[in-house]
Amino acid sequence: MPELPEVETTRAGIAPHIQGQTLQRVVVRDARLRWPVPIDLAAKVEGKCLRQVVRRGKYLLFEFDQGAIIGHLGMTGSMRIVAHDEPPAFHDHVDLVFSGATLRYRDPRRFGCILWQDNPVMEHALLASLGPEPLSDEFHMAHLLNVCKGKKQAIKSVIMDAKQVVGVGNIYANEALFMAGIHPHRQAGRISAVRLGKLVESCKQVLSAAIKQGGTTLRDFVDSDGKPGYFKQQLQVYGRAGQACITCDQALTESRIGQRSTVYCKRCQR
Repeated sequence: MPELPEVETTRAGIAPHIQGQTLQRVVVRDARLRWPVPIDLAAKVEGKCLRQVVRRGKYLLFEFDQGAIIGHLGMTGSMRIVAHDEPPAFHDHVDLVFSGATLRYRDPRRFGCILWQDNPVMEHALLASLGPEPLSDEFHMAHLLNVCKGKKQAIKSVIMDAKQVVGVGNIYANEALFMAGIHPHRQAGRISAVRLGKLVESCKQVLSAAIKQGGTTLRDFVDSDGKPGYFKQQLQVYGRAGQACITCDQALTESRIGQRSTVYCKRCQR
């Protein structure tokens, strides 16, 4: 599933081509996504100017004066700029045709979404309960300390909870915990403020590095140009179960937390 860096890479790639342009036409070839594409979407946005494209967590918000299209890439989705006359492929479900470019949404498994929300956009049910952005000033040691207070839940589950901090997906949670030297199964409420502060900084560093490299390609992700991300080359633990730890050479251990693959070093993380 595309995570925050992949979504931010997509946003940065498509925004310059469509911001400030008039949305001329909405083409829906298959409305059967995770939730159906609204039947009145075209009536809401055709002829309107797209003010900006922003990201909230893993959602892309295409903001117009009266509201926003809310897009999510799901498990296998992508958004890219194509020529107006480029023929659609089988899984190209939605086109947003602007005056200067066409934004094409492709989703083979149809787990993503294209929705609409009138202003205020952040009151939409998918957005209203999201926690602070991990790269923002609102995500800091005091926030994480308050979130973890008294919790017996594994720290990895806490930082992957979008209500506590949004967008720290499985790949990057593994990497940040390794960087911070924190065992992913450790009870959140038993971690000191100092170590939680280090984890906050590790989350920021890992996500920032992944964005800079264009995201992580594991199977399906491509950016807005159809190119894969390259951060996978720098992963230190995720996907490396049984291989040597880059710090101590001990074999990395794999377990499951919340049904997600969790890879860590028993020696370096405590």
